[in-house]
Amino acid sequence: MSLNLKAYEHARRLVKERRIVLDQRADWDVHRPSPEKENQFIAEHGFGEYSLWFLGVDDEHGENTKTRFRFPYGDLEKLHKCAVLSAEIRAAQYDHEDIENAAAHLHGMLTALED
Repeated sequence: MSLNLKAYEHARRLVKERRIVLDQRADWDVHRPSPEKENQFIAEHGFGEYSLWFLGVDDEHGENTKTRFRFPYGDLEKLHKCAVLSAEIRAAQYDHEDIENAAAHLHGMLTALED
């Protein structure tokens, strides 16, 4: 598992552009895009654009598979604080330090906007 640098930069841009939802961690179950929405997004935009919504890349899975991309941070339209918090906690649990640090940085950016 490695940090998806392009996705991390994309997430930072979304925060700077205020394309965000400042929700609570528990909201991710509701705000997470459905498999159908993901499939539609891939059909319209391709796996290259889809990959920009995930902080992690699992090289053990094929390039054009949804299972390759881990640690989502948004709903394919906006970055969600709930997804960032979830990614940060899950990355720490699985000892993916680079992904945890990226999510923590995004979390800090979001927190600064709330003040």
